[in-house]
This record gives sequence, C-alpha cells and structure tokens, in this order.
Amino acid sequence: MTGAPHVRRPATLASLAAELGVSRTTVSNAYNRPDQLSAPLRAKVLEAARRLGYPGPDPVARSLRTRRAGAVGLLLTEALSYAFRDPVATGFLEGLALACEQAGQGLLLVPVSPEHADVAAVHQAGVDGFIVYSVSEDDPHFRAVLERPVPTVVCDQPTGVEGVDRVSIDDRAGTLALGRHLTAAGHRRVGVLCMRLGAHRHDGPADIERQETTTYPVQQARLGGIRDALAEVGVDWADVPVHERFEHSVEAGESAAAELLAAHPDITAVVCTSDILAMGALRYAADANLSVPGDLTVTGFDGIPDADRVGLTTIRQPFRKKGQMAGELLLERGDRTRPRHLVLPTELVVGVTSGEPRAAERFFSGW
Repeated sequence: MTGAPHVRRPATLASLAAELGVSRTTVSNAYNRPDQLSAPLRAKVLEAARRLGYPGPDPVARSLRTRRAGAVGLLLTEALSYAFRDPVATGFLEGLALACEQAGQGLLLVPVSPEHADVAAVHQAGVDGFIVYSVSEDDPHFRAVLERPVPTVVCDQPTGVEGVDRVSIDDRAGTLALGRHLTAAGHRRVGVLCMRLGAHRHDGPADIERQETTTYPVQQARLGGIRDALAEVGVDWADVPVHERFEHSVEAGESAAAELLAAHPDITAVVCTSDILAMGALRYAADANLSVPGDLTVTGFDGIPDADRVGLTTIRQPFRKKGQMAGELLLERGDRTRPRHLVLPTELVVGVTSGEPRAAERFFSGW
C-alpha cells in the first residue's frame, strides 16, 4: 500500500539559523540589514535559504513590527480600468510610479465608485500614505482617507483642505487663456461640453445653479475661465449652453456634441473641458460633414498624445510631472509640519482645430 507522499515543510527563520549555526538575528539581517553582514556570510545565508525553501521574513509580520507597509495608496474614484484607459490618468500614474520606484516603495491602487459610499477599501488598505487623485469635495472615500493617521497628498481636488499637501494647476487661468484666444478670433456664440459636476449621474444641459454648486472645483474653475473670457467681450454666461457628461469617454463627447449642436445650431465654437470630450466632438463633426475649423471650432484641455496627433487647440498640462511631484511630496515629507501647495504651469497650444467663426449661411448650407 502506497503511503501519502512526503511533503517537506518549508524552513523557518529558527530552523535556518540552527542549520547554519548562526543566530536568528544574523538570518534576519541578511534580508533586512544586509550592511550588517559580510558579503560572504550573507551569500551563505541566502543560498541555504534557497536550498531549504525558506521564503524570507513574513511581510505581514514585518509591517506589524515596523508599522510600515512599504507602499503608497492611490485613491481613484473610478473603475480600476480607468487608470489604464484614460491618457491623463495613465500619465499621472506613470509619474507617481516613477517617484515610488526611486524611493523603493510599492504602489497600491484603491479604486472606488463615486456612486457608492462603502469605504471599506480605504480602511483596509495597507499603505503608509495616500495620494488622492481628483475626487469631489464631498466624497466619503476621501473623508475616510483623512481619518487614517497617515500623510496625504491631494492632486487637483478637493481644494481648501487643511493639513494636506496638494499638487495642481491653475485651471481657471488655463481656460481664460483659451477663451481669450477664441474671442480674439471673433467667436461669440460658444457652447461648452464638460465632465461630471456631481457624484450622481447626469447627462444633459447643466444650468448655472448646477455649475455653481458642483462639488468638482476643477470643472468649476475651467468653466469659470471661459466665462471670464466671454465676459470681457460682453457675452452673458446665461446665454452659453453647457452640456455635461458623467462618463469621461470619446463616445460621451460625441453624444454631447450632437446634443449641444442640435439644440443650438448657431454655435461657432465648442469648448470642451477635456481632450477626450473634444475628440468625441471632432468625431461628431466628421460624421456630420462639418469642417473643422471652417464650420466649427473645437478646443480641449489636457494635451494628451491624441490631441497632438490631430492638432487640437488645447491647454497642455504636465500630468506626468504632476504624478511625480505628488509622489515626491508624500515620500520626502520628512519632519515638515506645514503643508505645501505646488502649482504647475500650463500652456496654450494653438492647433488646426480653431479658427475664425464661420458665416451663418455657410454653416446652415451644410445641414
């Protein structure tokens, strides 16, 4: 009768130390404090560990002992796939990952839904600090982050939070420059496509009250810059239609442009608060046989690679640098007690999608 196969139990720190005739501290130092051992002795310990199947110190036990997780948490109020699909988020993540790599730290993504208030993922995340990436001011997950006794860096929003570091751009100044470019070209009949203004789904026109009560200050600032530029030439913001989309996708931008132009065919320029929405507006224009910029000017915000490829007029922001600076602020905090706010520069990029407003008869002849 064949017995059960013998399975060798993996070695422990104690059994490895006994095998080598050294102290358990020596074995531990081979992994945690290699500078405390001579190179030959450390090599001997690691070789014996490999031969005997010792996996190394338990990372969970070590984190409990040191009270360090060795990882940075990135709070992202989107689906996990968003971090790898949205080019701005991807660029930010690349910069943050570089900062973590240089500091020898891991990176834990903590994706949560803005439509759900379950904050368990935040409470359970084993991290030494949080980067909060562009969440609303009333987001419950952000409040859960602030309850954790770890340092926090906010990227973009929420704003006005005491005691945390922040990295951002001047969104209002960016769209003010963009708006002045359009008004200088002669545009007065302008429509806007914007990203979500609230945590709950809304797709359609966003009235002034919704714009002013939004919990997403970045969108509010970008709308404010366009409003300021139009006010300089006497355009009443109440006459400027703003259409909102909850999802941030090319398809959302396409449907929003169709909706906007169907309701307001006199518009000569569509200002989008992101390049992704602008790419959708360009797709709609192509399908509707509208010349850009002959029949319609389209602008964006961000400066993503696809914007460069099509020559989109946009505001370019350093989203990779933003991620890197956020990571460095968190990881190099030291004994600093006062929070820092870094404002990175933006750049107006005038591409081929903006020009002078069309004559009304030329536009309507194409419908």
